[in-house]
Amino acid sequence: MMHAFRGRSRTHQVLLVVAGAAVLAVLVAEGLNTGFAPTAVATTVTGALCVVALFVPPARFFLVAGCAVAASLALSVTEMQLTQRPENTPGMTELCALLLLIARTVRHQSPLRTVALLPPTGVAAPLLLLRIPETEYEYVKTIGAPVLLFATVLMVVLGLYLRLVDTLRDRERNAAEQAARQAERLEHARELHDFVAHHVTAIVAQAKAARYVTSAGQAPAPADLDQVFAGIEEAGSQAMESMRGMVSMLRAPGHPAATRPGGDLTRVRDLVESFAAAGPPARLALDPRLAGRSLPPEISTTVHRLVQESLTNIRKYADTAGHITVDIRLRADDPGRLDVSVNDDGRTASGAPPGQHRGGYGLLGLAERVEALGGHFTAGPRRGCPGWEVTADIPLPPSPRTDRQDRADRQDRAEGQDRADRQDSSATMSP
Repeated sequence: MMHAFRGRSRTHQVLLVVAGAAVLAVLVAEGLNTGFAPTAVATTVTGALCVVALFVPPARFFLVAGCAVAASLALSVTEMQLTQRPENTPGMTELCALLLLIARTVRHQSPLRTVALLPPTGVAAPLLLLRIPETEYEYVKTIGAPVLLFATVLMVVLGLYLRLVDTLRDRERNAAEQAARQAERLEHARELHDFVAHHVTAIVAQAKAARYVTSAGQAPAPADLDQVFAGIEEAGSQAMESMRGMVSMLRAPGHPAATRPGGDLTRVRDLVESFAAAGPPARLALDPRLAGRSLPPEISTTVHRLVQESLTNIRKYADTAGHITVDIRLRADDPGRLDVSVNDDGRTASGAPPGQHRGGYGLLGLAERVEALGGHFTAGPRRGCPGWEVTADIPLPPSPRTDRQDRADRQDRAEGQDRADRQDSSATMSP
């Protein structure tokens, strides 16, 4: 409780101290109303204990509340045996605290503890009214009892309502946590598939090529063999680097992983060149307007993943591909949208339609990435020619430089139109 108090701001601390002092002053005044020192002290102590029970941590509530209710019951029974009793108030602060204890018990305690604590509290509250002189019992019977009964029922209903609200809030929080964990698992799965699987696929493809040449009875030249092993070594090193990046991201989620591309598309060019060096020829067509433009990390990462996954699938399944084209450009009619496409002219190793072999988790992860950015993703056979095509349409955030260029172009057009209008007017007015 003291830790929670220290965690509040200075203003809240001052307000709590003032409120606590006011409640203590009221309790002392109600105790002095008894006119008898022992009962005055006892009334102050039991009232303060009931108030404190309202603010103790949940782990200690049952014990403190039980002691407070027991003390209140003992004092009420004792004062009923005395001739000198309080004339004005039996202890309204303590009575209000007992009623609020009922609400907190119903709200936070388990059913077993509620059954154990609620009946004694329900008895202590009305019994407290009997501390006043017997001559006032008629007023207690006609006015105090109905009001107290209504207040008790109201506190039970309030506790049930707050318990229901807490339950619904816990469910929403648990659902949000589960959704966050699921999104995190999907992100890690995409990272593993996009990077590690890509490099491992390169290793498998080069190993298969070496085995194919050897099984055909042709001993590969030392230079060729060294080139194959160098490619395998490079792909293995890249896989290890990607794994280290994933591990660093899992250990420190707040820091970007080393596997994430930067804000430009330079790594896409490296990706295409490394693919072409170990496989069929691949060409990158990059819009000149994107050469020096910095893109948001989530967009550059998505473009990198799309090209990487597409090239990995071509290496896996389209072994007869003779030419691959990677096209990244701004849309002609809308520079605010980025079009990305990767297509090949090959068929799968089994001769089956490509769609039967390219429906794994990679394409699903790409679709999730693109749609999360508000774009559209498609993957399927090319129309009218053999091969496979993967396309994405991604909206771009407005660029300050592009906005300035647009405003300058509009201003230039307006000034040119104004000059043309003035020239036309001059030509019309001349004889």
